[in-house]
Amino acid sequence: MIADDPTARRRRWHWRTLDNAAGGLALDLGLYAVSATFAAITAITSTLLPHRAWGAVAAVGYLLATLTVTAQLLLRRRSPTSRLTGLPARWTVTGLAWAATTLLPLAWQSIDRAGGRTDRAQEEVLVVEQAGNRLLEHGTPYLGPDAIAALPPGEQLMGYTPYQPGMAMFGLPRALLDTWWTDSRVWFAIGTALALALAVAALRGTRATAGQPTAATHQRDAALLRGVQAATVLPICALTLATGGDDLPVLALCLLALAFAATDRPGRAGLAVGLAGALKLFAWPVALVLIIWGLTHRAGTRVAAGAIGLPVAALLPALLVDRDALTENVLRFPLGHGLVTSPAQSPFPGYLIASTLPAGRLIAAALLVAAGLAIAVRLARRPPRTAVAATLICGYGLLAAIALMPSTRFGYLLYPLALLTWAPALHRPAHTPATPLPDVRPGRSTSA
Repeated sequence: MIADDPTARRRRWHWRTLDNAAGGLALDLGLYAVSATFAAITAITSTLLPHRAWGAVAAVGYLLATLTVTAQLLLRRRSPTSRLTGLPARWTVTGLAWAATTLLPLAWQSIDRAGGRTDRAQEEVLVVEQAGNRLLEHGTPYLGPDAIAALPPGEQLMGYTPYQPGMAMFGLPRALLDTWWTDSRVWFAIGTALALALAVAALRGTRATAGQPTAATHQRDAALLRGVQAATVLPICALTLATGGDDLPVLALCLLALAFAATDRPGRAGLAVGLAGALKLFAWPVALVLIIWGLTHRAGTRVAAGAIGLPVAALLPALLVDRDALTENVLRFPLGHGLVTSPAQSPFPGYLIASTLPAGRLIAAALLVAAGLAIAVRLARRPPRTAVAATLICGYGLLAAIALMPSTRFGYLLYPLALLTWAPALHRPAHTPATPLPDVRPGRSTSA
């Protein structure tokens, strides 16, 4: 078993040693300090105006968080048991940091945009809001190929809606009322916060029994905080939500689904990942892995009912209203066969291979298929029996896919980063050791 592999145990031991240094404050300090540097560089150098505006505000928020954690570390040296340096205080700092580095710049940009500024939102915000308006008026969020072709060449890209139909729901408030709080990013943030709150509540609901050591519960709660930080204050997530935002509710719903899986609620796991799949294709691989996880628990049908049923239910109305429009936006454009090509061109291996080598797109596609087959073989031979295993497969699988896709974005890395950080929080308290891992260095005993 991988869980008993000495190398894997050593990696976990080293990570826990780093993560637990100074009660978790050392890594908190590194996170906020590096994030402040990233935000400041973004404010100065980014060519995207919404990103620069985010960086100017977020750099101050991260700096304040850095100073707060520095004060906590100094206080901890004088009083190691102070309540101002414990886990509840770290949760408070995380919440304030998210408000200062994500919610504040998001609201600021939304208000500026409502006041007439045209440089306060990324294109996906406009695309989602246009999709909501079309859904309200025509019953489908998509323009057909003829309608897109009739647009001026410079506007054809904005005519595409490369999302699942459910994403248009975040654009409906703007279609009904034009004000700052109907900006689709506001509703992305609300959806993200709600899903993460439910995930935290689900995992915290599996409290230790009376006979279980308190240290095990504390360790799980500390891992949960780290997972929430990865989905909120990590710059790649904060920047994305404040300036564009459509990926964050998808990610949060996937994390919620995995939290339900970890707490033996397969039906709810299927519903959560099904909602994510009704928004964006990125959730579909997670749904597949969760269905296989469900099969190992004789609950595959319950997972599949929501994981497959909700995306299908979202697709059916758009299919009935205009099948060609659905195909053009959801299939042809993402596959690179639309009237215009996607501008997603981050310098990952897949893009570099596709753009520099002869027959590069075929090579990149072959590598992507090979990676998919390798994951399929892994799932068939050793299906995930725990939520932790399912999360790791999803995280590494999406990382491979993002690296090898010919057209991709740097921001998509938020999915694997958050998923891989979320995995330790899914360990069941009853299985969490109450004492530190034994020394597994060569020549040392591994017996407890």
